[in-house]
Amino acid sequence: MARILNGTDPHAITAAAAALRAGEVVAFPTETVYGLGADALNERAVAQVFAIKNRPQFDPLIVHLADKEAVPQYAAAIDARAAALMERFWPGPLTLVLRKRPIIPDLVTAGLDTVALRVPAHPVALALLRAVGVPIAAPSANPFGYVSPTTAVHVQEMLGNAIGLILDGGPCTVGVESTVCALSEKEAVVLRPGGVTIEEIEAVIGPVTMAVSSQSDPRSPGTLPRHYSPHVPLTLLAPGEPMPRPGERERVGLLTLMPRPDVEEHVVVETLSKDGNLLEAAANLFAALRRLDGLGLERVIVEPVSERGIGRAIMDRLRRAATRG
Repeated sequence: MARILNGTDPHAITAAAAALRAGEVVAFPTETVYGLGADALNERAVAQVFAIKNRPQFDPLIVHLADKEAVPQYAAAIDARAAALMERFWPGPLTLVLRKRPIIPDLVTAGLDTVALRVPAHPVALALLRAVGVPIAAPSANPFGYVSPTTAVHVQEMLGNAIGLILDGGPCTVGVESTVCALSEKEAVVLRPGGVTIEEIEAVIGPVTMAVSSQSDPRSPGTLPRHYSPHVPLTLLAPGEPMPRPGERERVGLLTLMPRPDVEEHVVVETLSKDGNLLEAAANLFAALRRLDGLGLERVIVEPVSERGIGRAIMDRLRRAATRG
């Protein structure tokens, strides 16, 4: 079983960095979700990440850097848009897809000529990146397609028998993955909504195109139609759709944004925010889905949230997790 080490302990950072330099895989916290990391320049180590997650090799990984000054080592072109976004949002939950340099192995980028880069805004992640001295390729630390982990215990429950070390940095504060913005072409395209909102990006570089959520894009992880999914079937209601009543003796759960008084017929109700705060809802989303998944329910009804700000990222995750909606 994987050891969980306190990520604020310098000795734990040293141990994790040594493991990464030795070609091992380490789980570590970011502000978005916990990552399953390997030395991004070591193709054999990166291959372990794909094997542990059972992740298809057509799905590229995000490369995590200690600071924006490292970007020219791995990206072949950095235009004014990229420079402005890095200055505004890094460290933070924004991933930029740029033309790559050959130093990045093709396995990391799924054979594409682009690489996804970001600087995480978590002190443990940054301490690890500085200590290891190499970029870390890291998807979420969970089996491919399942709900992403937002605590060290989540990682241990899912992958504890496959990895040796987990750095504990507490619960993730953002709770959904980073926004992925492709700048490798003339048009800026948001491939995956996440912790930085579309509105915030547009305030820096002007209008961007939003990729169609029902279509996957090979340049970004997390864009398959079915992803972030618990095992229990989810039904995502349309805006304004009446709440369906459970059948007699049917074990049905409910996931709501805010508390509501008319849900006594449901076995369990998970509420994402006591006052409808979308940032709080995003931080609680994956943990709530995991709890619902462990109750032996027949299905879960999910209320939609407003698609403003980070609500767009919440709805993106819910659509990919749902069996309907």
